[in-house]
Amino acid sequence: MSIFERYLTLWVVICIAVGVALGHLMPGVFSIIAGAEVAKVNLPIAVLVWLMIIPMLLKIDFGALGKVAAHARGVGVTLFINWAVKPFSMALLATFFIGHVFAPMLPGDQISSYVAGLILLAAAPCTAMVFVWSNLVGGEPHYTLGQVALNDVLMIVLFAPLVGLLLGVASISVPWATLLLSVALYIVVPVIVAQVWRRALLNDGPRMLERTLARLQPVSLIALLATLVLLFAFQGEQILAQPVVIAILAVPILIQVYFNAGLAYWLSRRFGVAWCVAAPAALIGASNFFELAVAAAISLFGLNSGAALATVVGVLVEVPVMLSVVKIVQATRGWYEAGPHQPRTERAEVHP
Repeated sequence: MSIFERYLTLWVVICIAVGVALGHLMPGVFSIIAGAEVAKVNLPIAVLVWLMIIPMLLKIDFGALGKVAAHARGVGVTLFINWAVKPFSMALLATFFIGHVFAPMLPGDQISSYVAGLILLAAAPCTAMVFVWSNLVGGEPHYTLGQVALNDVLMIVLFAPLVGLLLGVASISVPWATLLLSVALYIVVPVIVAQVWRRALLNDGPRMLERTLARLQPVSLIALLATLVLLFAFQGEQILAQPVVIAILAVPILIQVYFNAGLAYWLSRRFGVAWCVAAPAALIGASNFFELAVAAAISLFGLNSGAALATVVGVLVEVPVMLSVVKIVQATRGWYEAGPHQPRTERAEVHP
């Protein structure tokens, strides 16, 4: 790892501080940037996401996507966590912490709205950012792409009824334009660009692809840090105005992330899933599609609602917390591969 990658957590902390400071000092500028959106999808953020994930998608050989079938147990674990565990565990955590433990410290008329926002956040599994986390742990890229594509399809079918069930609402207004545009911008367009570019590079030989990937690796990390600066600048005023509320809302989010990541990681080990699949499986199981959650909260409860603020807190904690999960799964690789259920054939495959 380069010095830049080794101290990524430090750069993240600096970018968070810079973003909050800039958002407080120049709110008008960042309000304009935040307003550059279509169907509540921010276009500057979309460009930065492309810069983050296109270099990673360049590594993927679509002719080898059939390998996903070999990791069916990993896919099964992640689907179980994303759709059968995460939304329901968040409903319990949010009700316990927001509705009871911290209720006296929160505005009473917003408590149910806070709970609803946290449920919306947990019901939308992560998409584009997963490529970043998987790349950082050296995860199996074909599994990651296949799992993200499957989550995108399932969200179209399951998001509305699942949220409706947990919120006790008969009809949920899903921001379909946001959902479909996000999938197009964050998945479809980058995949097409990456594959066209990959074929063009391979026409000049494999070494050209290798050299290009080496040059682009810092671009992904710089784009990640720039995204952080923008996200925290957008919410700088909120953070400074309501620090206690934001800290309280972060509690169930943090517990939920570590619980779901740990459960996915443990189940993967029990079922003999290769580490190169288990690591991204844990990360996919824990992270959230915050763009969709924020848009749904605003459309259902309003821009200044507690639900919208709760989903924004998900944005604030996403990167720092997921980086800590990356470090945990990397540090425990030896323990994972020593598991009694790890077949010899899969152990041999964990070195990508």
